[in-house]
Amino acid sequence: MKCKINRNAANVLKNMLSSKESDGKMIRVFITQNHGEHAHYDIMLDTPTEHDEIVKTDKDIEIVLDKREALLDGVWIQFFYVPEEGFFITNPSTGFHDK
Repeated sequence: MKCKINRNAANVLKNMLSSKESDGKMIRVFITQNHGEHAHYDIMLDTPTEHDEIVKTDKDIEIVLDKREALLDGVWIQFFYVPEEGFFITNPSTGFHDK
């Protein structure tokens, strides 16, 4: 499985991982809605299970992805400060978006 993140997202995710709430947890990308050809995504702090793959990104952040969810392979995590601050998660290989 593959996962990319932009520089802004890497900075925000590193801050999340340094918080007290992250003790022993990792960043997980998960599907909030599946529309067949595309999905909507979100992130949370979580611990890996036997169904997960831990993917190391080019920004040296490990992301937990559920191997059973094909729409997670190839996700791209971006963080933008404008027009409003927040994550934008897409999978360019399968379709569309977000948080």
